[in-house]
Amino acid sequence: MEETGIVKEIIGPKAIVSVQRKSGCDSCPGGSVCKLSGNEAEIEAVNDAGAKAGDTVRIAFKPYTYLKGTVFVYGIPSIMLIVGAVIGKEYLSRSLPSMDPDLVSAIGGFGLFALSFLFMKFWMKRYEGKTEYMPVIEEIIK
Repeated sequence: MEETGIVKEIIGPKAIVSVQRKSGCDSCPGGSVCKLSGNEAEIEAVNDAGAKAGDTVRIAFKPYTYLKGTVFVYGIPSIMLIVGAVIGKEYLSRSLPSMDPDLVSAIGGFGLFALSFLFMKFWMKRYEGKTEYMPVIEEIIK
């Protein structure tokens, strides 16, 4: 995935680049990399091209990193929802015979679903600021 934007600021080996916000920004897994405001998004990227403030640049997201983030953000909660529902239906409903098994299944599913977000929040802190997971400025256009 590639974007074109204007470098706003240089911070050591990284740059803050302003790009046009797209519809996919709302569901993008790179939440810690971008700051959304109005019609623009500010992306923190590794400045491999040596860009300066005011330069128009092309930013590339590594496909592996983008795919890994997408699976992490969407896959883990989905799996936990299903696992929680199965555990609730098969095991917890036996412990709570007075409750409807479908209700116990829903509680188990949504419970693990919510816990997966807490897990992801703590897990993502390990990757914040690591340059190997950040987009890269590949080319200075102007």
